[in-house]
Amino acid sequence: MTDDTPTKTMNMIQAINSALDICMERDKDIVVLGEDVGYFGGVFKATEHLQKKHGKTRVFDTPITECGIIGVAVGMCTYGLRPVPEIQFADYIYPALDQLVSEAARLRYRSAGEYTAPMTVRSPFGGGIFGGQTHSQSPEAIFTHVAGLKTVIPSNPYDAKGLLIAAIEDNDPVIFFEPKRIYNGPFDGHYGKPVTPWAKHPSSAVPEGYYRIPLGKAATVREGNDVTILCYGTMVHVTAGVVAESGIDAEIIDLRTLVPLDIEAIEASVKKTGRCVIVHEATRTSGFGAELSALVQERCFHSLEAPIERVTGWDTPYPHSLEWAYFPGPVRLGQALKRVMES
Repeated sequence: MTDDTPTKTMNMIQAINSALDICMERDKDIVVLGEDVGYFGGVFKATEHLQKKHGKTRVFDTPITECGIIGVAVGMCTYGLRPVPEIQFADYIYPALDQLVSEAARLRYRSAGEYTAPMTVRSPFGGGIFGGQTHSQSPEAIFTHVAGLKTVIPSNPYDAKGLLIAAIEDNDPVIFFEPKRIYNGPFDGHYGKPVTPWAKHPSSAVPEGYYRIPLGKAATVREGNDVTILCYGTMVHVTAGVVAESGIDAEIIDLRTLVPLDIEAIEASVKKTGRCVIVHEATRTSGFGAELSALVQERCFHSLEAPIERVTGWDTPYPHSLEWAYFPGPVRLGQALKRVMES
């Protein structure tokens, strides 16, 4: 990819669709399957037109059986295919945990490298649509605990396309979570309402052709010297909005992939700033922020000038009518930044 590569304005859904289309054109072994992904094009339209272009044998609907979707995908991997199953909402991925943990994640090791599981499980996750307890969960920490699985969470259209292509071409299983709250564009971090279309957002200029973003490489969204903020997905936008109004010279790191984790980028940033705030939408207890906090403490202890702060969702069942109070927002993040700067 060069500076003169043609680009097109896309939202995240369109970027994901483009990645799938390009990968299917390049590799005839790639198969897309899931509930309503075919004729209907997916509940969020991420697979729209793919069946018409690539055929019903490569893009097809499945019954409502998540364990069956992932089980079939594992079998496809052993046959030599490269499946991209969609779980319609991350909340419904739990019936497939056994297939993911006991089969997909262990296939390379159990077969001494004779077989791999080159599958990418796509799924919308997180809140933002008032979906309540069954359509809004953020279960990423569960998958980061499983040896053999990779976990990817993009925060913008440009990254979504490049990371998805890299995930599909990876020879190990990847969990690819898509933050539905920013599928169609950035939003007002205070109220969750869109404030500007992706067309005016820098990351909306997406190359039309093939490109990859390597898994395991974080992105520095904003450089700063006062405090490091670690975040991913939707929280990148919340954080950027708060920092812009705070007057604090914060460095914002978008992790992009949780496993593999770019610990070198995290360590370099925290050692420079001496402070660290971690932001994620999932519940606090055993959330991925706990792992990040432990890693920062182990590697950057002598550089820290204040306790590490975590700003997360609450340790409660996901609330329906109160979801905007559940999200880490400007008030709680602002308070955390104030505490670390005053320590």
